[in-house]
Amino acid sequence: MYPNLYYAFKDLFGVDWKFLRFVNSFGFFVAIAFICAAVTLSLELKRKERQGLLQPEDQKIIIGKPASISGLLINFIFGFLLGYKFVGLFLSDSPLASNPQDFIFSSEGSWPAGLLLAFLFAGLNWWEKNKQKLPQPEERKIRIWPHDRVGDLTIYAAIFGFLGAKIFNSLETWSDFVKNPILSLFSFSGLTFYGGLICAALAIWYYAKRHHIGFWHLNDSAAPGLMLAYGVGRIGCQVSGDGDWGIINSAYYTRPDSKLGLSSPLQFQQTVSQNGNFYLNQFGSLDKVPHLSVKAPSFLPDWLFAYSYPHNVINEGVQIAGCKDQYCSHLPLPVFPTPFYEVVVCIFLFLVIWSVRKRFTIPGKLFGFYLLLNGIERFFVEKIRVNTKYDIFGFHPTQAEIISFLLIITGIVLLTVLKRKPALTDIAS
Repeated sequence: MYPNLYYAFKDLFGVDWKFLRFVNSFGFFVAIAFICAAVTLSLELKRKERQGLLQPEDQKIIIGKPASISGLLINFIFGFLLGYKFVGLFLSDSPLASNPQDFIFSSEGSWPAGLLLAFLFAGLNWWEKNKQKLPQPEERKIRIWPHDRVGDLTIYAAIFGFLGAKIFNSLETWSDFVKNPILSLFSFSGLTFYGGLICAALAIWYYAKRHHIGFWHLNDSAAPGLMLAYGVGRIGCQVSGDGDWGIINSAYYTRPDSKLGLSSPLQFQQTVSQNGNFYLNQFGSLDKVPHLSVKAPSFLPDWLFAYSYPHNVINEGVQIAGCKDQYCSHLPLPVFPTPFYEVVVCIFLFLVIWSVRKRFTIPGKLFGFYLLLNGIERFFVEKIRVNTKYDIFGFHPTQAEIISFLLIITGIVLLTVLKRKPALTDIAS
């Protein structure tokens, strides 16, 4: 496992670049996922603009104004925070610097770096505005196309997606949230994809309505990228070992060196008993530990069916023999690597959506197709994932099963109900 890029580069390329410890593997792939979504969204918006399905918006701006006090202050504060925290992280010799998350949410930082970047950012803002200053500021009209707003849309999706993912994860892990709500909300681990998707969708709906972007055309344009981003983001889950894995595969057990050995039903029960505290904390009872016994075919590697997530980023499990690093835990019983399954399936589904996108001529139907595929994929993978279950009229679904079921129904409704109408009438209203 590679909790951060330092471990990945050291293992893959043999280099000892300690500054890479500050680049979390999960966060790195989430950033790549957002880039993938932004690129595909931009391509699709441009295609629809060429077809005349999306129109530009005229916007008035004032040019030639000198730098404002508020603008200088915002740049000063942003520069200070960037220098104090992020540059300070690389310069600090504090024990907290070994864990970027703890450092960022502490009072530690570099005052010289903070002040230097604060004055630099404020100075650059003043210089840029002064260079463009006119004797008399002018009002001009510019034309902004929907694809020009992809940067804003990505920022909206990132901010509200993160907030939604944290809120829904807190609801799903309510007992942990009650114990430490501050840590639960501000931790970078523990993110629920569907919570992020729902909150980001609401924020983007508001943005599209405000700027008169055809909502269904925007949804259709985003559909391929959403599926691709989900698949790429799951690479981060698999590589870092963020706890988003499947149930136990009792056909194997984990050796002290993190390698797998074949297990028997008796050995499975013995391993559960030997690690009773760990499994009691996770499942509440040693008699209710969910598991399946599936042995890998001889032509496939064992890790495709059972993985112990050694050196996982959340330090879940038991100590790895002889390990003295920051991340020295692995699972005593291996689990199904469901993030890897979702990487493969979702990238394949992205290719499917991308290849058929031009055949969907009715606005909203491609997005319905995406919802249907996404809901089906997640509904079935939940059958072998570890998640909190709810008691609803005798049924015991997980949060993701409930939401994925609703996505399937919504997708079917959109594919069935949406009528053919002139594309140019699809405006945000």
